[in-house]
Amino acid sequence: MYSRRSLLLSGSLGAVMAGLTPLSDALARSAPVPAGNMPVLFIGHGSPMNAVSSNTFTHMLSSWGSKLAKPVAILVVSAHWLTRGTTEVTANDRPRTIHDFSGFPAALQEMQYPAPGHPAMAAEAAALVRTGRAQLTDQWGLDHGTWTVLHHLFPQADVPVFQVSIDYDQPAAYHYAVGRELAALRDKGVLIIGSGNIVHNLRATVRGAPEGLMAARDWAQQFDDVVKKALLARDDQALLNYQQLHASARMAVPTPDHYWPLLYALGAAQGSAAPMQMYEGFQSGTLSMRCLQFGA
Repeated sequence: MYSRRSLLLSGSLGAVMAGLTPLSDALARSAPVPAGNMPVLFIGHGSPMNAVSSNTFTHMLSSWGSKLAKPVAILVVSAHWLTRGTTEVTANDRPRTIHDFSGFPAALQEMQYPAPGHPAMAAEAAALVRTGRAQLTDQWGLDHGTWTVLHHLFPQADVPVFQVSIDYDQPAAYHYAVGRELAALRDKGVLIIGSGNIVHNLRATVRGAPEGLMAARDWAQQFDDVVKKALLARDDQALLNYQQLHASARMAVPTPDHYWPLLYALGAAQGSAAPMQMYEGFQSGTLSMRCLQFGA
């Protein structure tokens, strides 16, 4: 497993599926699948401090969670679990709460999200991934891209949770294709969540900037706006080619780790319906907190 800063390959329980499919077929290869019973979410998770903060974003998460049907399990693709050369799926009975950050208050470091895992559903997820090599692992748990938002959405931690990693070696079309393959789990009651941020440049945040509807920098606002426009049009191809959406992409997405979870959500959503815009706004001046729901 590797963080955004250190891409170290995680251990695994064993290979489940192999055989790389040509990426040129990524968009057309999978036949459309009718929308499942569970929706697909994309959540801009922002700072780990949102786990312990009371603000408009966290209030929205709590309200949103109260309106969602209780899933059989939750599958999260988090920007904070990157692997190399494989898509990994956690198969822990009791995934640990990973505090993959430093310099934050003790209250945050001590927080736990004791949700159970779902090894059987994790195995089904791994078997569905045919685009590349997928394997199960017990060497990861729930990172802060997962538990800091689930803490508000499902505060009782009574829904099984497992994660699917992002293969950092692969291009945008790969991540979209894996999302399409995972979509079948929606019919089995699995809530699929992509957790990242559409605009994420930690070197260009604005210290002390208040939470607000508008960004503190033009480039952040411009990129968030063009992504919203493409989402409303369900122009998935434009979102895959995000570097060409606007000149602001270079600043807004200096590395793709926080953007790619959106592509898993797009792929899993299937169809052409525009998502509901559950939340829009910025934290730290330039972090887009945009949140989406595809499907009822």
